[in-house]
Amino acid sequence: MSDSFAMARARAALSEAGLAIDIPLQRASSVTNEVWLADEYVIRVNRRANRRLRREAALGALLPPEVQYPQIIAYGGQLGADWLITERLPGEMLAKAWPAMSDFERRNAVRQLAAMLRALHSVPCPPELALLDDAPQLLDPTRIPIVEPLLRALDELEQTRGVDRALIADTRHLVLASTPALEPYTTDTLVHGDLHFQNVLWDGFTVTGLLDLEWARGAPPDVDLDVFLRFCAHPAWHVAEDYARATRVEDYRLVPYWLAEYYPALFDHEYVLERTLLYAISYDVHELRRELTERPITGPTRDLPEWHPHKRLENTLRGRSHLHRLAGQVAWDAEDLDDDLPGDPPLAPHPHR
Repeated sequence: MSDSFAMARARAALSEAGLAIDIPLQRASSVTNEVWLADEYVIRVNRRANRRLRREAALGALLPPEVQYPQIIAYGGQLGADWLITERLPGEMLAKAWPAMSDFERRNAVRQLAAMLRALHSVPCPPELALLDDAPQLLDPTRIPIVEPLLRALDELEQTRGVDRALIADTRHLVLASTPALEPYTTDTLVHGDLHFQNVLWDGFTVTGLLDLEWARGAPPDVDLDVFLRFCAHPAWHVAEDYARATRVEDYRLVPYWLAEYYPALFDHEYVLERTLLYAISYDVHELRRELTERPITGPTRDLPEWHPHKRLENTLRGRSHLHRLAGQVAWDAEDLDDDLPGDPPLAPHPHR
């Protein structure tokens, strides 16, 4: 869709909100929405028929100031073109600023983000909050077992051409064996649902905002580790194209250790590795099923790129994923990278657990 039509939708949102429509607008990169920046506002238009921005508008009004979610100016629109206008907070995406930041600045940013997450994870989930129609992980707390959607998806994949059936069988076995580790799967408090540095603002000194709550829902706080740890392991997969080349894995190596230092309760479950593995599997199976509807596998799976969800699932099942590295079960690619890690691996068992 051309920018002219998208801009027209943004100006229509401004008009419906009773705001000036002739202000300068700048297009911002986004995976899920049309996003426009004005001097004082951010205008997001959702072109999908799910009104997910309505959920975010309802949630945003309930958050304490410590979360640093931007003030909501207005919400409206219709199915397939609903919109949300928020204040524009100072700063730029933390992912964009990260390559040029010092280790001191980076650690400080993670410390501030940890405080914001603790505040968010303490917010009661509103009982009237609409359920997500397409949550990132194939888990459903209303089902018994909770992994029932994941098991159904595995049944589908086992019959899909090009998929490694032995891998799917191994996945099912691991899921069934590890499901008890998900208990208790509480839904009393909120999680962000899409936690990475593209959704965090940095002004050069402080974290100024935590953005985009489209995937927020009631879930155990450690669900937020799934997207976040995947982002730290493969940051270039999650950032805008204009600074993807400057985004280096080694710049994120210490981030999970810092988060564990400043928010230890997030890693404190007795079976934290098993839980994060199940979250990752449920995410990757969801992504794999969606990927195959658009691009079926036609060649050997060993030739798939590392970003492909089939390859990610294989790495998890074979014990060589980023989560196994964070549990101390897989070394970093260079031996010297293991020498200056601050403290125990964050996903490793600890004596106090």
